[in-house]
Amino acid sequence: MAKDPVPELLTRATEVLEAFFPGLGEDPVPGGDRLAEVLEETARRLGDNYPYFHPLYAGQMLKPPHPVARAAYALAMKLNPNNHALDGGRASSAMEVEAVKEIAAMFGWKEFLGHLTSSGTFANLEALWMAGQLAPGRRIVGSGQAHYTHQRISGVLKLEYTSVAADMRGRMSLDALEDELRKGDVGTVVATLGTTALGAVDPLDEILKLKERYRFRVHVDAAYGGYFGLIAEDLDERARRAFAATGQADSIVIDPHKQGLQPYGCGCVLFKSPAEGRFYKHDSPYTYFTSKELHLGEISLECSRAGAAAVALWATQRLLPLVPGGEFAKGLAKGRRAALELDRRLRADARFVTLGASLPGSPIARDPGHPERLPELDIVVWAVRTDSTEESSKRAQELFDACAASGLHLALVQLPAQWFGAGDGAENGQGMLTCLRSVLMKPEHEAWMGEIWGRLSTATAEVLGK
Repeated sequence: MAKDPVPELLTRATEVLEAFFPGLGEDPVPGGDRLAEVLEETARRLGDNYPYFHPLYAGQMLKPPHPVARAAYALAMKLNPNNHALDGGRASSAMEVEAVKEIAAMFGWKEFLGHLTSSGTFANLEALWMAGQLAPGRRIVGSGQAHYTHQRISGVLKLEYTSVAADMRGRMSLDALEDELRKGDVGTVVATLGTTALGAVDPLDEILKLKERYRFRVHVDAAYGGYFGLIAEDLDERARRAFAATGQADSIVIDPHKQGLQPYGCGCVLFKSPAEGRFYKHDSPYTYFTSKELHLGEISLECSRAGAAAVALWATQRLLPLVPGGEFAKGLAKGRRAALELDRRLRADARFVTLGASLPGSPIARDPGHPERLPELDIVVWAVRTDSTEESSKRAQELFDACAASGLHLALVQLPAQWFGAGDGAENGQGMLTCLRSVLMKPEHEAWMGEIWGRLSTATAEVLGK
């Protein structure tokens, strides 16, 4: 393991910070004699984990924070600011405003309403809450591949939610959406740019065309995929069109703690119209008293929020600006290339079947009229080629375990078997297939692809005997 640069960086930065608060004296640290002992015990407990920080962890959406984010977060914890009000987080509130402004600029927004949240889930809750305020009693509609929390959030908000079908690439079906829109009671459509299972990109540009006819709000859940607009030239045409249209949405959610190199939890919600801040207005005379400027707590449903998250995000974006062609964007491009390379190798290997291909004895599910590269972002999904859906699912679980034993950590996902051209009930959409899934979101995954493939191939030979 490489030497961690954070402790040394943090020591110097802490000295700079402490110089701003001279003459306060020093208080004894509670439990000081046992600090080292407890921290060592903590480290031993944390050892019971997968190596989420390493390229051989290629399973779930876990990406290590950048060292500057870790150091800035720890530095801010010296003060432990609360960004609910300027009184609790003066500097960190200003840094949040600046950081969020840079995120909004990725979507072409200069005038907007936005803030950080504790998670993408809470950011989406705020977006759907706003939808309910502006279109009370009207339905929320999202894809069957949208994050499951949209339906749960709608239930919490007492809003009716309808899930519509996705196509064989995991994207919202426009025909299924229009069937719902014709009923005349849809208030908001949730378009996902980067679904959790596949990294699929809903056809946002086409959804916006339907908006002109049916008059509804468009909320973009770009919690995972939002940053990929910085490398739009590396995406296929359909995805490029969707990302190019993002600025036309009414609200957007993005998670800096996914692709943005931030610690958990750091989500962000943006509203195109600043006027929507009127719905947040509340009276809290015991909280806001030192400034007449806008407090972030006045445009957020959450109260206490970690100012340290804003500081870490600000520092990261200061080091790695969110611009096309910059170092941050180049990191995204490396993960994208790694995913395309893994998908290429899988398609060339007869032991596997990839999304849009077919299992033996089944019709080809690919759409020859739209040749395009899959995956759309940096998530790869594949199945084990066998004689049946049941056997393929069983082998996928075995391969998942065998890869983990070799030090390569993948993930599993259940998807409609018909997307792979499989039978076993897939004709009516009821059959589900257990597939392997790899999220190649670390820039280092590109350089490690040979090692990843070698371990996967060896584990497959052990499981299948070939």
